[in-house]
Amino acid sequence: MYETAEEGTLDVESDGSSRLIAALATYLQCRTISLAAARKQLGINEMDAKAILFVADNPGARPSQLKDHLRVTAAGVTTLVERLVQRGIFRREFDQNDRRVNHIHLVIDVTAEPWSLLTEFDDDCQTAASGLDQDVATQLAAFLETTLANRRTLAADRTGSELRTV
Repeated sequence: MYETAEEGTLDVESDGSSRLIAALATYLQCRTISLAAARKQLGINEMDAKAILFVADNPGARPSQLKDHLRVTAAGVTTLVERLVQRGIFRREFDQNDRRVNHIHLVIDVTAEPWSLLTEFDDDCQTAASGLDQDVATQLAAFLETTLANRRTLAADRTGSELRTV
């Protein structure tokens, strides 16, 4: 039996693989709920949150890199960046060598309140994962990497385009 924040008790078989799959499903559900609550409190939409986290991980990213990451049109990323600039979340800096090129930077600190709500769930999971036995962590990572690689290949075969994580 596993206790979840939103759904109460989750019954799973005692078999280890079933427990793992159930735990992963619960993890995804709880992460989705956590991110939705953070976005609601911050007054941003899902695409804005993804853009903020991408720029946090890639300071100075070009709009074209953000466009590719988010899989939106050039017009879509222009609108998104402009909205976040106007809200004081992003700032643009022009490239010193080519004034036609701009780079996106965060004005906010995603590690400070209230913006840290976006990474709070993942930070808590990282803390918990750091306590895992190294062999267990390695096996779990290998399982997830193999599973995701297989899904990407299958998605590419079916659709002609690769499944990407965002």
